[in-house]
Amino acid sequence: MKLDCNLYIDGEFEGSIVSKKLITIGKSGKVRGEIHTDHLVVQGTVEGSVEAERLEIMAAGKVLGSITSSELVIEAQGHFEGESKIKNKELKNKPVNTVVNEKKKEA
Repeated sequence: MKLDCNLYIDGEFEGSIVSKKLITIGKSGKVRGEIHTDHLVVQGTVEGSVEAERLEIMAAGKVLGSITSSELVIEAQGHFEGESKIKNKELKNKPVNTVVNEKKKEA
């Protein structure tokens, strides 16, 4: 599904979602598949892969799978299980646990 508008899901959806707007997965929402968007807010459950500039996993939210994002926010009681990669120009698709400047030159 390709969209040019905001989307709110409070039911079940299986497949691919592509949008440059806000996608919100409501508390009763369950998505299985791929999501590509600028901004994703998860209050329900997402299983699969997510690529977003900003991903917010709210208190009741659950993401199971892989995430590629520039900004990742996980509120207290939010749940994430899987792989997360940073999305930006310098660290494109490097795992979050990668040490960027491991050693500094001593003067």
